[in-house]
Amino acid sequence: MAAKEATALKYAVRYRVVGKYFGQLCLVLAALTLAPLTIALISGEIAQAWRYGLVVGSLLVIGGTLARLPAPARLQSNEGLVLVALIFFCSSLAMAYPLREGGMSFIDALFEAISGVTTTGLSTRATLTDASTTFLFTRAWMQWYGGLGIVIFSLALVIQQGQVAKGLAVSEAEDDDLVGGTRAHARQVLKVYGWLTAAGIMVAWLAGAGWRDAVLYTLASVSTGGFAPSDSSLAPLSLSVQLWISLLCLASALPLTFYHRLVTERPRSRLALDYRQLLALVVASLAVTLGLGLTMRLGNDLSWSEICRHAPLLAVSAQSTTGFSSLPLAPLAAGSKLILIGAMLVGGGVGSTAGGFKLLRLLIAASVLRLIIVRTCLPKHAVLEPRLAGRRLENEEIHGALLLIILYFVVVALSWLPFVIMGNSPLDSLFEVVSALGTVGLSVGLSSPALPGPLKAILCFDMLLGRLEIIAWLVLLYPGTWFGRRMEGR
Repeated sequence: MAAKEATALKYAVRYRVVGKYFGQLCLVLAALTLAPLTIALISGEIAQAWRYGLVVGSLLVIGGTLARLPAPARLQSNEGLVLVALIFFCSSLAMAYPLREGGMSFIDALFEAISGVTTTGLSTRATLTDASTTFLFTRAWMQWYGGLGIVIFSLALVIQQGQVAKGLAVSEAEDDDLVGGTRAHARQVLKVYGWLTAAGIMVAWLAGAGWRDAVLYTLASVSTGGFAPSDSSLAPLSLSVQLWISLLCLASALPLTFYHRLVTERPRSRLALDYRQLLALVVASLAVTLGLGLTMRLGNDLSWSEICRHAPLLAVSAQSTTGFSSLPLAPLAAGSKLILIGAMLVGGGVGSTAGGFKLLRLLIAASVLRLIIVRTCLPKHAVLEPRLAGRRLENEEIHGALLLIILYFVVVALSWLPFVIMGNSPLDSLFEVVSALGTVGLSVGLSSPALPGPLKAILCFDMLLGRLEIIAWLVLLYPGTWFGRRMEGR
């Protein structure tokens, strides 16, 4: 009976509502694209500037037209999910055109754009030695605004607060960061992100990086994106800059609102949960460092000085899902690759710019497992509630966490099979797929111009799935989202 009542209350998305707020998001994207347009003009890359100008103009026309549509103020949850999924895909599609340089095919340019906006960092470009300044900046810039989320910019700067804001705070990270979905909280998150970026650039420059590298590496670090302006990623940087970049990656893998709550100390219950995620991130990074050090010594016979330099950098990069590397990954022993796969799959904290299914969900799953084991020692009628950081876990939280972990493993398996069927190494295929789904960007070399088109498409799909944590795309593809009864007048 309850199921029938729920079905009767089900509403499909309203096209005018989706169109109107998609138009507003397009206007925000047009404003963000002015940055690479400006760089192209300053660098004298006029052909590039024309391309970005065309993108800006097209977005303004589309956005300006759609934003005028009359639509109710209230936004349904499925409409919010559809909007977020659409803007991430459409922004990738729009930026693929200006990213085509040096003979890049459309699929490679689209791969680059998706990798940028999803903060992944995988690339099919053979080399960056001939890349233009605008190309390198655009990739890092896309990761920067993709890491915070185009939606956050919209909530903070354009879209009014209220039901629309709450409806758009639909992905896990945005919903956690906005703490209720209001414009004020979006501005708080944007402020923290801005301070992290400014501090990152300044300290990187003081540590010895040039202004160009300081900007590009910082944009890719705070977004946990990993696009570097060099083919060898972190290797050209001094040790002091490498350490600072790693610290910045760790800081960005924590909930962005954590820093605001440290100052305001409210709510204290959330701060306790943030501390638990901080502890989990540090412990996980140390464990991965030790595991990598051991496998590098036994499997690759690296010296202890090399291990002490590379193992912590790789561990932080994988756990924070940033994707920087300080040495080639293809020659690493199988044990090292498996450890990195595990770190990339889990990722950073909920509400951060990191990918993966998140440490908090792993902690929830561990709490449930502990509860199951402890209950075997208790009387039959004893009551024991699942708790984490002193807070009772609701059934919805537990079910959501476990479901998402399962979905991640299902997507990994389904994406991995085609790679193996087409003759690629099973372990290397698993590494590349997990890197894409976790929006990490570490690569063992499979992501290249030679990768077959269907496999590039799978990695693109994985990157998009991982950035919005799968559910938004399932809603987008669900027929009931588009067909059925619609709510009118609200």
